[in-house]
Amino acid sequence: MGYHHSIGQTKSAGYQVGVRRTVHVPLEETWNFLISKDGLELWLGTHELDKWETGIGFVSADGVSGSVRVFKVFSHIRLSCKMSEWQNESVLQLRTIPAKTGTTISFHQEQLSDATQRKMMKEHWEGILVQVLSALNS
Repeated sequence: MGYHHSIGQTKSAGYQVGVRRTVHVPLEETWNFLISKDGLELWLGTHELDKWETGIGFVSADGVSGSVRVFKVFSHIRLSCKMSEWQNESVLQLRTIPAKTGTTISFHQEQLSDATQRKMMKEHWEGILVQVLSALNS
């Protein structure tokens, strides 16, 4: 019997989801916004991260908690991430990727527990990207 999976399901890391959009803003400006107080409030729900280094923990206003696993300036941030109502912890990665017309912003989340959690986070990150692009374009 072969491996059967649904959309977003991996063999070893549960479910995953990724969303990305390109903004017509230079990479450094995009990155600096994403890690600023205003940017953090949009995508992470907190502005409490005064410094970025491996192992630094956070808790957002709405109960999302986690810690920084990787922080590479102008490239990506990888976080452990747990929603307050979840039993499981996931891994969230935010990337900024140079594009011909500006910067591609990518959110990728893995180790989600099931298809329902994947669908919820896909909608969440799509909504966040709309808000981030709106803020960057204003």
